[in-house]
Amino acid sequence: MAGLRVEYVTPGSIADELEVVAGDCLLAVNGHPLRDLIDYSYYTASEEELLLEIEKIDNELWELEVERDSGESLGLTFSAPAPARCSNNCLFCFVHQLPKDLRKPLYVKDEDYRLSFLNGNYITLANLKTPDLERIVEQRLSPLYISVHATEPELRERLLGKTGIPPVLDQLKTLASHRIVMHTQIVLCPGINDGEHLQRTVKDLVELYPAVQSLAIVPLGLTAHRSKLPHLEAVTEQYAQEFISSWQPQAEVLRKKMHLPFLFFADEFYLKAGLPFPPIKEYGDFPQIENGVGMVPLFIKEAASVIRRCRPINRFRATVITGVSSFGFVADFLKTLAEKCTVDIVPVAVENRLFGPSVTVSGLIAGDDIIATVTGNDIGHCLLIPDVMIKEGAGVFLDDVSLEELERRIRCRVVVFDSTPMGFYVTLRSIGRKLARDVLEKSKNRR
Repeated sequence: MAGLRVEYVTPGSIADELEVVAGDCLLAVNGHPLRDLIDYSYYTASEEELLLEIEKIDNELWELEVERDSGESLGLTFSAPAPARCSNNCLFCFVHQLPKDLRKPLYVKDEDYRLSFLNGNYITLANLKTPDLERIVEQRLSPLYISVHATEPELRERLLGKTGIPPVLDQLKTLASHRIVMHTQIVLCPGINDGEHLQRTVKDLVELYPAVQSLAIVPLGLTAHRSKLPHLEAVTEQYAQEFISSWQPQAEVLRKKMHLPFLFFADEFYLKAGLPFPPIKEYGDFPQIENGVGMVPLFIKEAASVIRRCRPINRFRATVITGVSSFGFVADFLKTLAEKCTVDIVPVAVENRLFGPSVTVSGLIAGDDIIATVTGNDIGHCLLIPDVMIKEGAGVFLDDVSLEELERRIRCRVVVFDSTPMGFYVTLRSIGRKLARDVLEKSKNRR
Protein backbone atom coordinates (compact mmCIF):
# COMPACT_ATOMS: atom_id res chain seq x y z
CA MET A 1 0.00 0.00 0.00
CA ALA A 2 1.29 3.49 -0.91
CA GLY A 3 1.52 6.36 1.52
CA LEU A 4 4.00 8.24 3.66
CA ARG A 5 5.60 6.71 6.74
CA VAL A 6 5.55 9.10 9.71
CA GLU A 7 9.02 9.61 11.11
CA TYR A 8 8.27 12.18 13.81
CA VAL A 9 5.24 13.90 15.36
CA THR A 10 5.72 17.36 16.88
CA PRO A 11 4.59 17.33 20.53
CA GLY A 12 1.42 19.38 21.05
CA SER A 13 0.63 19.49 17.33
CA ILE A 14 -2.66 18.58 15.66
CA ALA A 15 -1.30 15.15 14.74
CA ASP A 16 -0.13 14.58 18.32
CA GLU A 17 -3.58 15.43 19.69
CA LEU A 18 -5.12 12.97 17.21
CA GLU A 19 -2.78 10.24 18.54
CA VAL A 20 -0.79 9.86 15.35
CA VAL A 21 2.61 8.35 16.20
CA ALA A 22 5.90 7.65 14.47
CA GLY A 23 5.57 4.51 12.37
CA ASP A 24 2.01 5.24 11.25
CA CYS A 25 1.44 5.61 7.52
CA LEU A 26 -0.56 8.50 6.03
CA LEU A 27 -2.33 7.01 3.02
CA ALA A 28 -4.49 9.81 1.65
CA VAL A 29 -5.65 13.39 2.18
CA ASN A 30 -9.23 14.30 1.21
CA GLY A 31 -9.41 11.15 -0.91
CA HIS A 32 -6.13 11.81 -2.75
CA PRO A 33 -3.63 8.93 -2.41
CA LEU A 34 -0.18 10.15 -1.41
CA ARG A 35 2.86 9.19 -3.45
CA ASP A 36 5.42 11.44 -1.80
CA LEU A 37 6.06 14.64 0.15
CA ILE A 38 5.02 16.79 -2.79
CA ASP A 39 1.53 15.27 -2.81
CA TYR A 40 1.28 15.84 0.94
CA SER A 41 2.33 19.50 0.61
CA TYR A 42 0.05 20.04 -2.39
CA TYR A 43 -3.09 18.56 -0.86
CA THR A 44 -2.61 20.12 2.59
CA ALA A 45 -1.39 23.53 1.43
CA SER A 46 -4.60 25.56 1.66
CA GLU A 47 -7.47 23.38 2.84
CA GLU A 48 -8.65 24.13 6.38
CA GLU A 49 -10.77 20.96 6.61
CA LEU A 50 -8.92 17.72 5.98
CA LEU A 51 -9.81 14.04 6.01
CA LEU A 52 -6.74 11.95 6.77
CA GLU A 53 -6.62 8.23 6.03
CA ILE A 54 -4.02 6.54 8.23
CA GLU A 55 -2.78 2.99 8.57
CA LYS A 56 -1.65 2.46 12.17
CA ILE A 57 1.38 0.41 13.14
CA ASP A 58 -0.92 -2.53 13.94
CA ASN A 59 -2.48 -2.24 10.41
CA GLU A 60 -5.72 -0.73 11.77
CA LEU A 61 -7.19 1.89 9.39
CA TRP A 62 -8.22 5.26 10.82
CA GLU A 63 -10.05 8.19 9.30
CA LEU A 64 -9.33 11.47 11.07
CA GLU A 65 -11.21 14.72 10.47
CA VAL A 66 -9.14 17.86 10.92
CA GLU A 67 -10.26 21.48 11.25
CA ARG A 68 -7.39 23.92 11.48
CA ASP A 69 -6.50 27.56 11.01
CA SER A 70 -5.25 28.57 7.58
CA GLY A 71 -1.61 27.50 7.16
CA GLU A 72 -1.45 25.69 10.51
CA SER A 73 0.94 22.73 10.42
CA LEU A 74 -0.23 19.22 11.19
CA GLY A 75 3.08 18.54 12.91
CA LEU A 76 4.13 15.57 10.77
CA THR A 77 7.62 14.73 9.56
CA PHE A 78 8.05 11.92 7.04
CA SER A 79 10.89 9.65 6.03
CA ALA A 80 12.78 10.87 2.96
CA PRO A 81 11.79 9.04 -0.25
CA ALA A 82 14.30 6.96 -2.17
CA PRO A 83 15.37 8.97 -5.23
CA ALA A 84 14.61 7.78 -8.75
CA ARG A 85 17.75 6.32 -10.34
CA CYS A 86 19.48 7.83 -13.35
CA SER A 87 19.79 5.61 -16.42
CA ASN A 88 22.09 7.97 -18.30
CA ASN A 89 25.72 7.12 -18.98
CA CYS A 90 27.18 10.61 -19.14
CA LEU A 91 30.70 10.99 -20.52
CA PHE A 92 31.70 13.16 -17.56
CA CYS A 93 29.67 11.46 -14.79
CA PHE A 94 31.51 12.00 -11.49
CA VAL A 95 29.99 8.87 -9.93
CA HIS A 96 31.68 6.71 -12.59
CA GLN A 97 35.02 8.19 -11.50
CA LEU A 98 34.79 7.32 -7.82
CA PRO A 99 37.35 5.03 -6.21
CA LYS A 100 36.24 1.70 -4.73
CA ASP A 101 35.11 1.06 -1.16
CA LEU A 102 33.39 4.37 -0.40
CA ARG A 103 29.96 4.55 1.24
CA LYS A 104 27.33 2.85 -0.95
CA PRO A 105 25.06 5.94 -1.19
CA LEU A 106 27.89 7.81 -2.94
CA TYR A 107 27.53 5.49 -5.95
CA VAL A 108 23.81 6.24 -6.36
CA LYS A 109 22.97 8.44 -9.36
CA ASP A 110 19.66 10.23 -8.90
CA GLU A 111 17.52 11.70 -11.66
CA ASP A 112 14.40 12.77 -9.83
CA TYR A 113 12.30 15.79 -10.78
CA ARG A 114 10.87 15.79 -7.24
CA LEU A 115 14.32 16.37 -5.75
CA SER A 116 14.94 19.06 -8.34
CA PHE A 117 11.88 20.90 -7.08
CA LEU A 118 12.43 20.18 -3.38
CA ASN A 119 16.22 20.45 -3.08
CA GLY A 120 17.52 22.09 -6.25
CA ASN A 121 19.11 18.89 -7.62
CA TYR A 122 19.96 19.06 -11.31
CA ILE A 123 18.15 16.67 -13.67
CA THR A 124 18.50 16.08 -17.41
CA LEU A 125 14.78 15.40 -18.21
CA ALA A 126 16.04 12.49 -20.35
CA ASN A 127 14.17 10.03 -18.14
CA LEU A 128 11.01 12.10 -17.71
CA LYS A 129 7.80 10.23 -18.56
CA THR A 130 4.57 11.83 -19.80
CA PRO A 131 2.76 11.38 -16.44
CA ASP A 132 5.70 13.07 -14.71
CA LEU A 133 5.49 16.04 -17.05
CA GLU A 134 1.73 16.27 -16.52
CA ARG A 135 2.24 16.25 -12.76
CA ILE A 136 4.87 19.01 -12.92
CA VAL A 137 2.39 21.18 -14.80
CA GLU A 138 -0.64 20.30 -12.64
CA GLN A 139 1.09 20.83 -9.30
CA ARG A 140 3.18 23.79 -10.48
CA LEU A 141 6.50 22.21 -9.48
CA SER A 142 8.59 25.31 -10.02
CA PRO A 143 11.44 26.14 -10.14
CA LEU A 144 13.23 23.15 -11.64
CA TYR A 145 17.00 22.78 -12.11
CA ILE A 146 17.91 21.28 -15.47
CA SER A 147 21.19 20.01 -16.91
CA VAL A 148 21.07 20.92 -20.59
CA HIS A 149 24.75 20.50 -21.66
CA ALA A 150 23.78 20.95 -25.34
CA THR A 151 20.56 21.63 -27.23
CA GLU A 152 21.66 19.81 -30.39
CA PRO A 153 19.95 16.39 -30.09
CA GLU A 154 22.79 14.21 -31.43
CA LEU A 155 25.45 15.97 -29.38
CA ARG A 156 23.32 15.75 -26.25
CA GLU A 157 22.81 12.01 -26.75
CA ARG A 158 26.57 11.62 -26.99
CA LEU A 159 27.11 13.62 -23.79
CA LEU A 160 24.44 11.71 -21.87
CA GLY A 161 25.49 8.34 -23.29
CA LYS A 162 21.91 7.50 -24.16
CA THR A 163 19.99 7.32 -27.45
CA GLY A 164 16.34 7.92 -28.17
CA ILE A 165 15.92 10.63 -25.57
CA PRO A 166 13.39 13.45 -26.11
CA PRO A 167 14.84 16.67 -27.59
CA VAL A 168 15.54 18.84 -24.54
CA LEU A 169 14.59 22.04 -26.33
CA ASP A 170 11.06 20.70 -26.93
CA GLN A 171 10.79 19.74 -23.26
CA LEU A 172 11.97 23.17 -22.11
CA LYS A 173 9.50 24.89 -24.43
CA THR A 174 6.66 22.77 -23.05
CA LEU A 175 7.60 23.67 -19.47
CA ALA A 176 7.99 27.32 -20.44
CA SER A 177 4.52 27.36 -22.03
CA HIS A 178 3.10 26.36 -18.63
CA ARG A 179 5.12 29.05 -16.82
CA ILE A 180 7.46 26.63 -15.06
CA VAL A 181 10.56 28.55 -13.97
CA MET A 182 13.87 26.85 -14.81
CA HIS A 183 17.50 27.30 -13.84
CA THR A 184 19.86 25.55 -16.22
CA GLN A 185 23.45 24.39 -16.40
CA ILE A 186 26.03 23.25 -18.94
CA VAL A 187 28.88 20.99 -17.88
CA LEU A 188 31.58 22.16 -20.27
CA CYS A 189 33.72 19.46 -21.89
CA PRO A 190 36.61 21.00 -23.87
CA GLY A 191 36.51 20.04 -27.52
CA ILE A 192 33.02 18.52 -27.30
CA ASN A 193 30.25 20.97 -26.35
CA ASP A 194 32.18 24.24 -26.47
CA GLY A 195 32.82 26.55 -29.43
CA GLU A 196 29.94 26.88 -31.87
CA HIS A 197 27.96 24.22 -29.98
CA LEU A 198 28.08 26.32 -26.83
CA GLN A 199 27.09 29.43 -28.76
CA ARG A 200 24.02 27.62 -30.08
CA THR A 201 23.04 26.23 -26.68
CA VAL A 202 23.33 29.62 -24.97
CA LYS A 203 21.33 31.28 -27.77
CA ASP A 204 18.56 28.65 -27.50
CA LEU A 205 18.28 29.11 -23.73
CA VAL A 206 18.33 32.90 -23.91
CA GLU A 207 15.33 32.73 -26.24
CA LEU A 208 13.39 30.89 -23.50
CA TYR A 209 13.80 33.73 -21.01
CA PRO A 210 11.99 34.54 -18.68
CA ALA A 211 10.95 30.89 -18.13
CA VAL A 212 14.64 30.00 -18.16
CA GLN A 213 15.91 32.48 -15.57
CA SER A 214 19.57 31.57 -15.34
CA LEU A 215 22.29 29.55 -17.02
CA ALA A 216 25.50 28.42 -15.33
CA ILE A 217 28.49 27.01 -17.20
CA VAL A 218 30.63 24.76 -15.01
CA PRO A 219 33.79 22.83 -15.91
CA LEU A 220 33.74 19.05 -15.94
CA GLY A 221 35.38 17.34 -12.97
CA LEU A 222 37.98 14.65 -13.62
CA THR A 223 39.37 12.32 -10.96
CA ALA A 224 42.34 9.96 -11.07
CA HIS A 225 39.95 6.99 -11.40
CA ARG A 226 38.90 7.16 -15.06
CA SER A 227 40.19 3.75 -16.12
CA LYS A 228 38.15 2.24 -18.98
CA LEU A 229 36.26 5.52 -19.41
CA PRO A 230 36.38 7.77 -22.52
CA HIS A 231 39.26 10.22 -22.65
CA LEU A 232 38.26 13.78 -21.79
CA GLU A 233 40.33 16.95 -21.85
CA ALA A 234 40.62 18.85 -18.59
CA VAL A 235 39.97 22.57 -18.20
CA THR A 236 43.51 23.94 -17.95
CA GLU A 237 44.68 27.37 -16.81
CA GLN A 238 45.07 28.51 -20.43
CA TYR A 239 41.66 27.14 -21.43
CA ALA A 240 40.03 28.89 -18.46
CA GLN A 241 41.73 32.18 -19.33
CA GLU A 242 40.60 32.01 -22.95
CA PHE A 243 37.10 30.94 -21.94
CA ILE A 244 36.58 33.80 -19.49
CA SER A 245 38.14 36.35 -21.85
CA SER A 246 35.72 35.27 -24.59
CA TRP A 247 32.56 34.69 -22.59
CA GLN A 248 32.63 37.32 -19.84
CA PRO A 249 31.94 40.13 -22.36
CA GLN A 250 29.03 38.10 -23.79
CA ALA A 251 27.58 37.67 -20.30
CA GLU A 252 27.77 41.45 -19.80
CA VAL A 253 26.00 42.07 -23.11
CA LEU A 254 23.21 39.70 -22.06
CA ARG A 255 22.93 41.36 -18.65
CA LYS A 256 22.44 44.78 -20.22
CA LYS A 257 19.98 43.41 -22.77
CA MET A 258 17.90 41.47 -20.22
CA HIS A 259 18.32 44.02 -17.39
CA LEU A 260 19.52 41.35 -14.97
CA PRO A 261 22.29 38.73 -14.75
CA PHE A 262 21.49 35.60 -16.75
CA LEU A 263 24.72 33.86 -17.78
CA PHE A 264 27.06 32.78 -14.98
CA PHE A 265 30.39 30.97 -14.82
CA ALA A 266 31.55 28.68 -12.04
CA ASP A 267 34.06 30.15 -9.60
CA GLU A 268 36.48 27.41 -10.64
CA PHE A 269 37.01 29.07 -14.03
CA TYR A 270 38.25 32.29 -12.37
CA LEU A 271 40.36 30.44 -9.80
CA LYS A 272 41.98 28.28 -12.48
CA ALA A 273 42.54 31.25 -14.79
CA GLY A 274 43.88 33.50 -12.02
CA LEU A 275 41.48 36.23 -13.18
CA PRO A 276 39.43 38.61 -11.00
CA PHE A 277 35.81 37.83 -10.30
CA PRO A 278 33.03 40.07 -11.65
CA PRO A 279 31.60 42.68 -9.24
CA ILE A 280 29.32 41.00 -6.75
CA LYS A 281 26.27 42.89 -8.05
CA GLU A 282 26.59 40.91 -11.28
CA TYR A 283 25.57 37.74 -9.43
CA GLY A 284 22.08 39.14 -8.78
CA ASP A 285 20.34 37.12 -6.07
CA PHE A 286 22.86 34.24 -6.53
CA PRO A 287 20.48 31.82 -8.28
CA GLN A 288 23.32 29.37 -8.99
CA ILE A 289 25.33 29.58 -5.77
CA GLU A 290 24.70 25.90 -4.92
CA ASN A 291 26.30 25.16 -8.28
CA GLY A 292 29.59 26.77 -7.23
CA VAL A 293 28.76 30.12 -8.82
CA GLY A 294 29.46 33.17 -6.67
CA MET A 295 30.59 31.35 -3.54
CA VAL A 296 34.05 32.92 -3.57
CA PRO A 297 32.91 36.54 -4.20
CA LEU A 298 30.29 36.14 -1.47
CA PHE A 299 32.93 34.70 0.88
CA ILE A 300 35.25 37.65 0.18
CA LYS A 301 32.44 40.14 0.82
CA GLU A 302 31.44 38.45 4.09
CA ALA A 303 35.12 38.15 5.10
CA ALA A 304 35.56 41.92 4.77
CA SER A 305 32.51 42.45 7.01
CA VAL A 306 33.90 40.06 9.64
CA ILE A 307 37.29 41.81 9.60
CA ARG A 308 35.59 45.15 10.29
CA ARG A 309 33.64 43.71 13.25
CA CYS A 310 36.12 41.31 14.84
CA ARG A 311 37.72 41.90 18.24
CA PRO A 312 40.81 40.51 20.00
CA ILE A 313 40.59 36.96 21.37
CA ASN A 314 42.75 35.20 23.91
CA ARG A 315 45.92 34.07 22.17
CA PHE A 316 46.17 30.43 21.10
CA ARG A 317 47.31 28.45 18.05
CA ALA A 318 44.98 26.57 15.70
CA THR A 319 45.33 24.89 12.31
CA VAL A 320 42.60 25.34 9.68
CA ILE A 321 42.03 22.82 6.87
CA THR A 322 41.05 23.97 3.39
CA GLY A 323 41.03 22.72 -0.19
CA VAL A 324 43.74 23.66 -2.66
CA SER A 325 41.48 25.84 -4.84
CA SER A 326 40.21 27.90 -1.90
CA PHE A 327 43.56 28.24 -0.12
CA GLY A 328 44.51 31.64 -1.56
CA PHE A 329 41.48 33.69 -0.55
CA VAL A 330 40.94 31.73 2.68
CA ALA A 331 44.57 32.28 3.72
CA ASP A 332 44.26 36.03 3.01
CA PHE A 333 41.20 36.24 5.25
CA LEU A 334 42.79 34.19 8.02
CA LYS A 335 46.01 36.22 7.98
CA THR A 336 44.14 39.49 8.52
CA LEU A 337 41.79 37.94 11.06
CA ALA A 338 44.71 36.48 13.01
CA GLU A 339 46.37 39.90 13.24
CA LYS A 340 43.22 41.62 14.48
CA CYS A 341 42.19 38.82 16.86
CA THR A 342 45.71 38.12 18.19
CA VAL A 343 45.30 34.40 17.40
CA ASP A 344 47.90 32.23 15.68
CA ILE A 345 45.91 30.74 12.77
CA VAL A 346 47.70 28.36 10.40
CA PRO A 347 45.84 27.54 7.14
CA VAL A 348 46.76 24.22 5.53
CA ALA A 349 45.72 23.12 2.02
CA VAL A 350 45.09 19.39 1.70
CA GLU A 351 45.98 17.74 -1.60
CA ASN A 352 43.31 15.25 -2.62
CA ARG A 353 44.87 11.79 -2.68
CA LEU A 354 41.52 9.99 -2.70
CA PHE A 355 40.27 11.44 -6.02
CA GLY A 356 43.54 12.76 -7.41
CA PRO A 357 45.25 16.19 -7.36
CA SER A 358 42.98 17.61 -10.07
CA VAL A 359 40.09 17.59 -7.56
CA THR A 360 40.78 20.69 -5.45
CA VAL A 361 37.48 21.65 -3.75
CA SER A 362 37.14 21.54 0.03
CA GLY A 363 33.95 19.47 0.01
CA LEU A 364 35.68 16.38 -1.43
CA ILE A 365 38.54 16.09 1.04
CA ALA A 366 38.84 12.75 2.85
CA GLY A 367 39.76 12.12 6.46
CA ASP A 368 42.83 10.05 5.61
CA ASP A 369 44.14 12.87 3.42
CA ILE A 370 43.85 15.32 6.30
CA ILE A 371 45.70 12.91 8.58
CA ALA A 372 48.50 12.45 6.02
CA THR A 373 48.83 16.23 5.65
CA VAL A 374 48.90 17.34 9.30
CA THR A 375 50.74 14.41 10.91
CA GLY A 376 54.04 15.67 12.28
CA ASN A 377 52.96 19.33 12.18
CA ASP A 378 52.48 21.61 15.18
CA ILE A 379 48.68 21.72 15.00
CA GLY A 380 48.31 23.81 18.13
CA HIS A 381 45.30 23.80 20.43
CA CYS A 382 42.91 22.32 17.85
CA LEU A 383 42.34 21.41 14.20
CA LEU A 384 39.48 23.35 12.60
CA ILE A 385 37.45 21.59 9.88
CA PRO A 386 34.82 23.31 7.65
CA ASP A 387 31.45 21.55 7.83
CA VAL A 388 31.32 21.03 4.04
CA MET A 389 33.83 18.19 4.50
CA ILE A 390 31.54 16.27 6.85
CA LYS A 391 28.44 14.27 5.97
CA GLU A 392 25.53 16.10 7.56
CA GLY A 393 24.22 14.37 10.66
CA ALA A 394 26.79 11.56 10.45
CA GLY A 395 30.07 13.12 11.56
CA VAL A 396 32.16 11.26 8.95
CA PHE A 397 34.23 12.18 5.92
CA LEU A 398 33.79 10.70 2.44
CA ASP A 399 36.10 7.81 3.30
CA ASP A 400 34.10 7.02 6.48
CA VAL A 401 36.80 8.35 8.80
CA SER A 402 34.90 9.75 11.78
CA LEU A 403 35.72 12.90 13.71
CA GLU A 404 36.53 10.72 16.73
CA GLU A 405 38.95 8.64 14.67
CA LEU A 406 40.57 11.79 13.27
CA GLU A 407 41.11 13.14 16.80
CA ARG A 408 42.59 9.85 17.94
CA ARG A 409 44.99 9.53 15.04
CA ILE A 410 46.31 13.10 15.07
CA ARG A 411 46.16 13.29 18.89
CA CYS A 412 44.54 16.69 18.86
CA ARG A 413 41.10 18.16 19.38
CA VAL A 414 39.02 18.61 16.21
CA VAL A 415 36.41 21.36 15.90
CA VAL A 416 33.92 21.61 13.02
CA PHE A 417 32.81 25.13 12.02
CA ASP A 418 30.18 26.59 9.73
CA SER A 419 32.13 27.23 6.53
CA THR A 420 31.44 30.96 6.27
CA PRO A 421 33.67 33.80 7.49
CA MET A 422 31.25 34.63 10.30
CA GLY A 423 30.86 30.94 11.16
CA PHE A 424 34.62 30.63 11.52
CA TYR A 425 34.91 33.78 13.62
CA VAL A 426 32.11 32.68 15.96
CA THR A 427 33.84 29.31 16.45
CA LEU A 428 37.17 31.03 17.07
CA ARG A 429 35.64 33.28 19.76
CA SER A 430 33.97 30.29 21.38
CA ILE A 431 37.30 28.46 21.62
CA GLY A 432 38.98 31.57 23.03
CA ARG A 433 36.33 32.03 25.70
CA LYS A 434 36.52 28.40 26.76
CA LEU A 435 40.28 28.62 27.07
CA ALA A 436 39.93 31.76 29.19
CA ARG A 437 37.43 30.00 31.47
CA ASP A 438 39.74 27.00 31.79
CA VAL A 439 42.65 29.26 32.80
CA LEU A 440 40.45 31.03 35.35
CA GLU A 441 39.24 27.72 36.77
CA LYS A 442 42.79 26.42 37.11
CA SER A 443 43.80 29.64 38.84
CA LYS A 444 40.96 29.28 41.34
CA ASN A 445 41.87 25.66 42.02
CA ARG A 446 45.49 26.63 42.77
CA ARG A 447 44.30 29.04 45.43
